[in-house]
Order: sequence, then C-alpha cells, then structure tokens
Amino acid sequence: MGNRENAGERRKTRPAVLGGVIAVVVGGAGLGAYALFGSGAAAEDGTRTSSAQQAGEVRTGPLSAAEVTAAAERFLTAWQSGKAGEAAAATDNPEAAAALLTAYAEDAGVEDVTLTAGPRTGAKVPFSVKATVRHEDIGKPLAYDSALTVVRRAGDGEPQVAWRPAVVHPDLREGDKLVTGESGIPPVEALDRDGGELTTGTYPSLGSVLDGLREKYGEQAGGEAGVELRVVRGKESEKAKLSDKTLLELSEGTPGTVRTTLDPSLQAAAEAQVAKRDRASVVVLRPSTGEILAVANSSRGFNTALQGSLAPGSTMKVITSSLLIEKGLASMDEQHPCPKYFSYGGWKFQNDDKFEIEGGTFKASFARSCNTAFISQAPELKDDDLTRQAQQVFGLSMNNWQVGVPTFDGSVPVQTDAPMGASLIGQGGVRMSPLNMASVSATVKAGVFRQPYLVSPEVDGRELATAPRTLSAGTLAQLRELMSYTAAYGTAAEAMAGVGGDAGAKTGSAEVDGQKKPNGWFTAYRGDLAAAGVVQAAGHGGSTAGPMVAALLKSGD
Repeated sequence: MGNRENAGERRKTRPAVLGGVIAVVVGGAGLGAYALFGSGAAAEDGTRTSSAQQAGEVRTGPLSAAEVTAAAERFLTAWQSGKAGEAAAATDNPEAAAALLTAYAEDAGVEDVTLTAGPRTGAKVPFSVKATVRHEDIGKPLAYDSALTVVRRAGDGEPQVAWRPAVVHPDLREGDKLVTGESGIPPVEALDRDGGELTTGTYPSLGSVLDGLREKYGEQAGGEAGVELRVVRGKESEKAKLSDKTLLELSEGTPGTVRTTLDPSLQAAAEAQVAKRDRASVVVLRPSTGEILAVANSSRGFNTALQGSLAPGSTMKVITSSLLIEKGLASMDEQHPCPKYFSYGGWKFQNDDKFEIEGGTFKASFARSCNTAFISQAPELKDDDLTRQAQQVFGLSMNNWQVGVPTFDGSVPVQTDAPMGASLIGQGGVRMSPLNMASVSATVKAGVFRQPYLVSPEVDGRELATAPRTLSAGTLAQLRELMSYTAAYGTAAEAMAGVGGDAGAKTGSAEVDGQKKPNGWFTAYRGDLAAAGVVQAAGHGGSTAGPMVAALLKSGD
C-alpha cells in the first residue's frame, strides 16, 4: 500500500520539458531512468557511466551531447519538482546550490515552476522559467530566461551542472539572494531636469540608475513601500556597488519623487549612440556645474558608464601632461623626445606601429599619442607624483564622490618601476570609468574640478567632493591647447570633424590581457559640455568611441 502511494506521488510530479520533449521519471522507489530526446543514446551513455563508476574509472574528454542532455535534465527535473537537494546534487557545488534553491522556494515564494530547455549549444543549455510568486494572498506570474553549462566533475569526470547563482536567475551574483516581501524601500518616480518621468521603457540604459536612486532616496522621497520579489545583494555585489534590484512587483507601493540632472534630449541621443555598438558606454557632463546630463550603456547588466573600472589608456595623458608641464619636464612648443622604444623598470615600451617623431614638439607627441614621450620622463618623477596630481587637481582616486547613485571614483595607485611608467599612459594599475574621464575633460574646460552629480546636493544636503588645488593659468592654457590641437589635427581629428567652437579631445587605446583588440577610449569637451566614452574590445578610440562622443557634443546645440 505504501509503495503504491509513493508511486502515485511520483506520477503527480510534473516532468521538466526539455527541447519540447517530456522527460518522464519511471521505475521503482529510489531508481530513475530518463527518456531523453526520444533516442536511446542517453540511456546507453548512462549505462556506461554506471560501469565506469563501478570500475573506478575517471571519465575524460569532451562531453557528448547525451551527457550534456542527461546532466541538464537531472538538474532541471529535480528543480521543477521542488527537490532542492536532488537538484543541488546534480551540480558541482551541492552546498551552495541547495541553499539558493531552497531559498528560491521558501524566501522568494516561487512555486508552480515549469522549466523548458532550448536547443543545446555545446555544453550550454538555455532554458526558460515560468512560475508563480506568492506572498500571503497575493500571487503573480514570473517568467524569465536563464542557462546552464555542464562540466566534468573533478575526481571522477561525471557530467555535472556548473554551479553559479546566475543559473537560478541571471541577475544573481555570488552571495545574492531572492526575497519576496514588503520592499522596505518605497519606490521612486525619477524625473529628468525638465520634469519628465524617466523609465527603462524610454531609456533602457537607466535600469541600474533607477535602482540606485530608489535605494538612496526611496525612504526620504515620501513614498510607501509595496510587496515585491527582489535581489538582495551580498558582499561581493556590494563591493561592486550594485544596488538591490526589483524583479517583480506584486503590489504597488506609492512612489516618492526624485528630480535628476539628466537632459531628456541628450539622454535619448546617448541611448541611440550606444545602441549602435557592442559594449559601449558614455557619459555627458556640464563642466560649469558638474551636472550629469546623460548616462548610457549598450550592456544592461552593469553600469560601466558610472561604475566601470577599466584602464583608460592614452586618455590618461591629459592628467600626465598637466603633471609634466607643472614640473617643467614638458612644454607644448618645445622639442620633446618621441623615440620608437624606451626601456624603464625592466620593461621595453613602444609606440603604436613603432612610430617615432624626430625633432618634434611635446604638442606633436600629445597629438599623435606618443607613449615614449611620456614614459621617458618616468626617471624624473617620484612614485607618488601621478597619484597626487590625480587627487589634488582632478579630484580622482579618493573614493569620496557623492553623486546620488553608486559610482567608481577612479584609482591611481602609487606604483614603482615599470608599472609606474605604464601608469603615465593609462595602463599599469590605473583604472577609470567614462564618468571619471568625462570629469577630466570637464576639469580642463572649467579650470577647476567640480564633482559630477546626478541629484542636486540641495535635495539631501550632502557635501560634494572638492580638489585641494587648481592648475596655474599657464599650465591650464597649455593643456587646453594640447587638447584643441589634437581635436583639430591629431588622433581625434577625424571624429571631431564638424564639432565647432571651443573644443578639445584626447583618444585612448587600452590593452587588456586575453583580448585581441584594445578598449577604445575618447574624452572631449565643447562649450559647456564634456563627454567620455569607451567601446570595449573594439580597437582605437578615435574610430570607435570617438564618433559616439563627438555626436553627443554636436547634439548639445
């Protein structure tokens, strides 16, 4: 009698749907065989697995299609059936998988789960999730897509699902969890500078910005919390300054209102520019105030424009030039060395295509972005000179910006020997975001560092960061002339063609290990606009990020 009841319970469990074919669990208690894609290949493969285990053999070599399918099916069927332990056992990290899958049902209240796998690509299996999220007497449908990858388990080589939180939901990182309940933080209605509502429907790039605004201003903006399914960030995500994220609203809260500095026409133009390119990010500022006028990314998962931490390449030469001019190591119209090679600290540095400028000026070296012209001055500098210049003049690398949403504030660490030399050209340990490099151009244009901000400090009384000093009038005049000359005749000239008025620019290309093409950077100003952008793994900045930034400077008319 007991056996018949157990068998009946198993029959009531809905099987996972893989690639349109039902995976049916059959057999006696504690035993299971799977019908895979209507062929016998997987069953035969499963027999070989059992034999290999009995013989103590270690399975090696590429995964077969049947192995990938069987491993994916074991995991998805168990998960769909609500058997978190069994699903976790089908992964290469059962403990972590069990914790998150259990919380998926208990803390997030996700039930009636249906998982449907798509066509396999190698060891990767995409799948869709349809379920219901329930909190007390409220329930709403949930649907999203995810994917898993099958690997061989260390030790015996058995196929297992490679565990990572993103398998459960693509927005999850290590340490994050899904929770359904009262949000705790009321929603906000974010407005542009003209009073129009900012939504991801109109401006797809602003998802993380809106999340950040809600986290900081939700409680003080006058709204009331609702009930929602959200990602609660763990320590790793907090280090990356990621905000909690709402995935599904079960009952609406009453939003408060937060006005931002974003310009609707510039934001729309920025969205259009990044949509034309893969892995592109851009920021537009107003130098006279520090107001952020536009923020856009072609990738939606991470706000590279404000939080990216990337080597800025030769755009860093704007800061380095200000240092060399102040120290009397360079002057725009004086001759300056630009050899093919220069060795420092055990590294041999060279210029792009190994060019050299014989008898040229520092202006010519800046305009052509000669690496050796800068690294050749490394022996004359102290290890902390560049760090101090970035902090004291440009307000960077002090982690004290109060923008209104999470940002990365640049990093220029003190380095020695070859890494110090590399830092002078934006490599080594130097890291920046497009926001940081837009701020560099804004500082040159305004003559003083004004911390960028997205929400006026008058809203909450926060104190904006300042820089301890400004450049001398003579140094500032030279720096502006260097950028202006580069925009007209140097590596930025093609992109800046047609950008009239008081304008300056600098290109950059940053090499990244394991990446065939460098990240292309471009920073520029025109009138009371400053902008910077990066297109990752795309090539030289003048031809990749340059047209994007120049188009936004033009659209500010």
